Amino acid sequence: MIKTKITDCTLIQLPRHTNRSGSLSVVENSGLFPFDLKRVFYIYDIPGGESRGAHAHFTCHEVLIAASGAFDVKLDDGFSTSYIRLDRPYFALHIPPGIWAEELSFSSGAICLVLTSHLFEEEDYCRDYSTFLKLKKG
Repeated sequence: MIKTKITDCTLIQLPRHTNRSGSLSVVENSGLFPFDLKRVFYIYDIPGGESRGAHAHFTCHEVLIAASGAFDVKLDDGFSTSYIRLDRPYFALHIPPGIWAEELSFSSGAICLVLTSHLFEEEDYCRDYSTFLKLKKG
């Protein structure tokens, strides 16, 4: 498992264009993220009190955006944890490989937009926390 630390996660402010008719933020393969986008998906209709995520990646980078509403992200590098609240659609959280991430405390109607560096590959997921800790500390 990659020796990534929580401090390697970054909050990125997206370009924002605002006028009296509203705001627009653009996400492109423009160097804003440390990878080229390969996959985009979003999570929605999350029941109150439910959590999502709870995994780490071996090679895939993820970027999370609260496209609507708000939620917390618990970040864990095997040695320390941190929580970040995402509640503005022009902020994106970059999570590099080797970080255990879990999305929590979704507000009603929240939408979590996820941008990734790789297409879906089940083999890239570490879904067992005890295995994650062994890999990080071993």
